[in-house]
Amino acid sequence: MAGFFSQIWTVIVMNILSLPRRAWMSLAAVFAVAVVVAVLLAFLAMAKGFEKTLAGTGSDKVAIVTRVGSQSELNSVLGRDTVNNLTTAPGIAPDADGNPIYSSELFVIVDGIKRNSQTQANIPMRGIFLEGFDLRENLTIVEGRAFESGRNEIVVGKGVQQQFEGFDVGAEIRFGKTAWQVVGVFSTGGSAFESELWADAPTVQSQFQRGSSFQTVRLLLANADDVTPIKEFIDNDPTLNLDVQTEADYFASQGEALNGIAIFGWAISIVMGLGALAGALNTMYTSVAARAQETATLRAIGFSNTSAFAGTLAESMVLSIVGGIVGAFAAWLFFDGFSASTLGATFTQVVFSFELTPELFANGIQLALAIGFIGGFFPAWRSARVPVVTAFQGVE
Repeated sequence: MAGFFSQIWTVIVMNILSLPRRAWMSLAAVFAVAVVVAVLLAFLAMAKGFEKTLAGTGSDKVAIVTRVGSQSELNSVLGRDTVNNLTTAPGIAPDADGNPIYSSELFVIVDGIKRNSQTQANIPMRGIFLEGFDLRENLTIVEGRAFESGRNEIVVGKGVQQQFEGFDVGAEIRFGKTAWQVVGVFSTGGSAFESELWADAPTVQSQFQRGSSFQTVRLLLANADDVTPIKEFIDNDPTLNLDVQTEADYFASQGEALNGIAIFGWAISIVMGLGALAGALNTMYTSVAARAQETATLRAIGFSNTSAFAGTLAESMVLSIVGGIVGAFAAWLFFDGFSASTLGATFTQVVFSFELTPELFANGIQLALAIGFIGGFFPAWRSARVPVVTAFQGVE
């Protein structure tokens, strides 16, 4: 048994050490696998970064209320009377004076110019009261100051300032016929709120002709993750045609729209992987043909068919592993932490950063191993079955 494994190890080492004799073919196989892995990881990092951004946005301490059937804040409309009625519901945390802690908010779309492409894109602008700032975790003004009530002033999310032109503190921005002054930049720890512009709610209502309506109401929960009292209150009042859920659940559902990114990435990578597989097969068949006499010699002196099979398969796996590592490193170098923006559920830009995790690296290496195994199996089978006499004669 020891001799059997010794034979396998000897052939594996011999095949790997002979790779420099087939340098260009080997490099081509490595490059093909590396490209496939890099493309896959780029898509997966994009999906993971977007998912993390939305996951960090929602809080289980805050409930968000929208009109029934609304797919997003953009589609919801709540009147002033509805808001006043809703805020009398049980389950809302009170302030020091016993008043419910809530934030009535608007959501409108404005235009911005992306820095990298110089193209126009939608940016969400939120009309909010200063009290609404307290319902955002990790909120800090990193530059300038907050807007003043009743004035055409905006504070800009850090992500917007990074991805779009013209939003530096002190700049004047025009939306339609109205000029707005940028007075500050805020951060929320990388959440989706950083993709927004914030301004005084009554001012936004006036400038965008929204009357006294809002899109959503945020409520600070008396008990984290417990919206049951509020839901029961809504269900028992026929005038309230509303949905309520925690922010965490709301943003999780918003992120489902882009779950297809990861699926699309796998689909593209599998299609490209077929090309890499064809290259791997060609490389390994060429390798088997080039080593035909070596293989015949080994088998003539007592080496088994299994050792020839294992040596060829190991060679293919090594090339694929190297390609997987190179592709993973390239993806990490070029994409990890890369800031980008894409359309969210509200048809506005959401700024996020690509994130490569150990789990994603493992996915890339698994794909590389699959290519290496399939690409090496059939040439390895052929190597093990070539008759010794035929191999020595140099014909197949």
